[in-house]
Amino acid sequence: MRTRVTDMFGIELPIFAFSHCRDVVVAVSKAGGMGVLGALYFTPDELETELAWIDDHVDGKPYGVDVVMPASYEGADFAPDELVGRLQTMIPDGHRAFVEKLLARHGVPALSADADPGRVLLGWTDATARPQVEVALRHPIALLANALGPPPADIVKLSHDRGVKVAALASTPRHALKQVEVGVDVVVAQGTEAGGHTGEISTMVLIPQVVDAVDVPVLAAGGIGNGRQMAAGMALGAEGVWTGSLWLTVEEADTPEMARRRILAATSRDTVRSRSWTGKPARLLKNEWTDAWESEESPGTLPMPLQFMLVSDALRRIGRSDAAELATFPAGQIIGITNQVRSTKDVMFSLVEEYAETLERLDRLTSD
Repeated sequence: MRTRVTDMFGIELPIFAFSHCRDVVVAVSKAGGMGVLGALYFTPDELETELAWIDDHVDGKPYGVDVVMPASYEGADFAPDELVGRLQTMIPDGHRAFVEKLLARHGVPALSADADPGRVLLGWTDATARPQVEVALRHPIALLANALGPPPADIVKLSHDRGVKVAALASTPRHALKQVEVGVDVVVAQGTEAGGHTGEISTMVLIPQVVDAVDVPVLAAGGIGNGRQMAAGMALGAEGVWTGSLWLTVEEADTPEMARRRILAATSRDTVRSRSWTGKPARLLKNEWTDAWESEESPGTLPMPLQFMLVSDALRRIGRSDAAELATFPAGQIIGITNQVRSTKDVMFSLVEEYAETLERLDRLTSD
């Protein structure tokens, strides 16, 4: 399986795996693909710890880091030292009251004193991501990926100066062109089936459009969970696949047990694109939380990053309670086929084995 991305990164398999869990990142890279650690929820010090651990356990195999540097968000022109304070004043009291009423209705208790209330207040900003980038580039990463729009041109240059390739996710051909203009090396074309922030175009339609629009390698993302789907992405012109939700239920994942059970039981109809997480459309597990934000009682969601600042403590409170009916998180439609716990190595083997079987079957169709 040799493509431009396998040559670019010196990997055996063009399979990229996004995960917030360092164990999954290491397992995928050691199995011949490339694990990519999501940095969003880590402070710079925590990210340093995670990457140092990966360095010690990945046996020199290449891996990447994924950050979030959105092109536009509320407060983008605020000074970093006053960003949090000024943004807090922009959150209406009515929205705070709505969240508290929703939590009270489901019996969700307040965070305990040792839970560091308010720790996760701000994400999804350039100011948040730049310290993470600085930490990441101190380590021998092979790839820096931006999960929301084209990365800043200075970050692309800095990464290239350090010998690090840059990738960015796109949900339309126009987005892909903007990313190539700033110098990204790989475009991840992500269909609406994907978990997290995603657009409206399906993977089947999007991939060939992006492949035709840009001259850099394209990775297929959104609904890639088995070898047949991987083969479909490659047939559409992609030179590798970007996977995410597939790894939520593997043995190595640190997914909370309540969430793991819900994913294993879910169908592909149990996700929804919602602004209730960050203010921008993201595919989440559908439940009473997402329903509440679409109800007549809802005050409506806030723009990024205000929505996440509003709900971050609420989501932590839900995670520490028994209110499973409110526990939501990014998940793609592929969770409809992730119905058992398997090792990362076994998932990788199955992807490659079924991919090869699919190509053999297609070959027989054309040779008979």
